[in-house]
Amino acid sequence: MSWLRRSARLKKEWRHDPEALMLKRHFRELSVAAALGILLLFLAVAAPAFYQAQPLLSLLTREAPTLVVACGMALVIISRQIDISVGSQFAVCSVCAGLLAALKWPPFLVLPASIAIGALMGAINGTLVAGLRLPSIVVTLATMVTWREGLRWLRQGEFVNLPDGVQWLGLSQANGQRALIITALVVLVLMALAMKHLSAGRFVHAVGSDAEAARLAGIRPQLVTFSTFVLIGAFTGFAAMMNIAQSPQVDPKSGTGLELKTIAAVVVGGVAISGGRGTLWGVFAGLLLLACISPALTHLHIEAYWEKAIQGAIILLAVVADGLRTRSEKR
Repeated sequence: MSWLRRSARLKKEWRHDPEALMLKRHFRELSVAAALGILLLFLAVAAPAFYQAQPLLSLLTREAPTLVVACGMALVIISRQIDISVGSQFAVCSVCAGLLAALKWPPFLVLPASIAIGALMGAINGTLVAGLRLPSIVVTLATMVTWREGLRWLRQGEFVNLPDGVQWLGLSQANGQRALIITALVVLVLMALAMKHLSAGRFVHAVGSDAEAARLAGIRPQLVTFSTFVLIGAFTGFAAMMNIAQSPQVDPKSGTGLELKTIAAVVVGGVAISGGRGTLWGVFAGLLLLACISPALTHLHIEAYWEKAIQGAIILLAVVADGLRTRSEKR
């Protein structure tokens, strides 16, 4: 029985050690960051061509809109909800922003219009989920199909041609790419700070952890839920504007698979799918890890069809790790 007493003593010491508590609290984020670091070190040795400046800049530029949407998705999942309609919202906002730009609207007016359209679609989801207490998976599945099929019927697959000055925000390609990357990072930092230091961020965690306890503490869970759906819609509208800046045309099929990509980044990044726990820094590391897989396979001369298998394995490991952690905390 001595090993039992020793184990209990170690657990007690762990609980009273601030550094150990910090390590335990952020273990998932640190493990994802470590996996990303190991992958990047391996590529530096096995495929140094991966670090060519322009391809790497293009990769980060393509992922910039995804990072913005993933910030919103993290809020929704932390609050113990889900939104699988973001891909369709992204397509609608992209097409609407493109049409407004084609009507000679200046970018400083197109951007808030795109954000407002996304926020409106998010408000519809939020009203159905928070107001009518409907399951978010069912609501957002329905709106995903509605927005996508409605857009297909209206556009019939026709692209939107953008006027000069929209692509790369009127800058050179290299400067435009840097501007989009920096913008996405600014959104990430601001949201991470808000989630940590503002009451609204703590409310999201509280509702995701225990909605009834949050209500008894004076928080309005339905309002928090509604707000997270509005925010993810607004983020999607913002990301759509970043999307149309990367091409002279807008594809009405843009955003296909975006919902799965952002949910995967959020879950791999350490956000508990059961809600109440997670950080945006982990989401950033998770997104980078998943985004590096495809170019890494290309530079290692491995068949591209392994990408989805590897991503699926990473997601499965993340979900299993989250489940094991939840079970250990309940003991």
